Amino acid sequence: MARKFLYFIAICIVLILGAGLAWSQFSDRILQYTSVPDVAFVRQEKLAANIYDDPAMWFARPGRRASVVNWLPPGIQPAGKGDAAVFFIHPTSYLEKDHWNAPLDDRESQNRAGLFLQGMASAFSAAGDIWAPRYRQAAFGAFITDKPEGQMAIDAAYQDVDQAFDAFLAGIGPDQPIILAGHSQGSLHLTHLLKDRVAGTPLAKRVVAAYVVGWPISETTDLKALGLPQCTGADQPGCILSWLSYAEPADFSFIETAYNATIGFNGEKRGGTPIVCTNPLTGSADEAAPIEANLGTLVPNDDLTEGELVPASVPARCSEQGFLLIGDPPELGPYVLPGNNYHVYDYPLFWANVRADVARRLAAYEAQ
Repeated sequence: MARKFLYFIAICIVLILGAGLAWSQFSDRILQYTSVPDVAFVRQEKLAANIYDDPAMWFARPGRRASVVNWLPPGIQPAGKGDAAVFFIHPTSYLEKDHWNAPLDDRESQNRAGLFLQGMASAFSAAGDIWAPRYRQAAFGAFITDKPEGQMAIDAAYQDVDQAFDAFLAGIGPDQPIILAGHSQGSLHLTHLLKDRVAGTPLAKRVVAAYVVGWPISETTDLKALGLPQCTGADQPGCILSWLSYAEPADFSFIETAYNATIGFNGEKRGGTPIVCTNPLTGSADEAAPIEANLGTLVPNDDLTEGELVPASVPARCSEQGFLLIGDPPELGPYVLPGNNYHVYDYPLFWANVRADVARRLAAYEAQ
């Protein structure tokens, strides 16, 4: 959940100017103008070797007395923590265009990241201690440009995440079960961690599950390189869950166009390949679930500082293309993206089901 989102702002500007037709014809140009940094790229030097030993470099980690990830909606009682260690990578919260990578001392983006973590990472709090690093994230505009600086900014952000992951591994038990999770930009970085640091290593056997949410994974070109299979059962450990949420009628064209233009981890084009889709209401691949299966959607208040858990809010089913469809548009707030894209709400839509899913997979892992 973000306090503002550039897509929404761009739409508002256009509507206020009475130029709805212009948005439909020139949306890409509008987004480029309002979002892509127009400054020179500044190379991000690697952070100091021990910087992630400092608790201040984490939104959450063991030893921090208070953290937004420990927030719970009314009616949900704190539970004893499980034995897992959770590594959660927050999504893009830097929406300005004066840097390609967010400064770590930028208060607005850090506060916004806290809102994201409160609404998303809190679903994992019963599984064990959550580690959520601060990192010099790529600016929102880096993802909607063909400029080489965009990829350079993303690579620089991953450098920080990779370094934080080293500190995470050093700080947990040598045999402790691991849960990996992220959203949007955070999930993009998570795919690289899976490919570079987990696949084909002993670490893979310690992964309870990887929640790669809000970023498309190709079943054909990506999944094998990640080293874990797609989750096909509700109590299956050691697998990957992923979904991208759309209400109906849904327009996937913006995401599909970007997805089809990219190259997968096997060096082949992703265009036309199926996207991994997990139904978070069932924990299984490609299944449909009725509205009654939704244990609770986190519906935020006006300023997004609190939320109410509302059961039976939306159903869910995977489309043929691999997008998650949730039926009629629910009223969650003004941050729905064009095409009925509920990207900002990927976790809150299914908050209680995600919490139950994590507990179920951790129990199955430990039963092994």
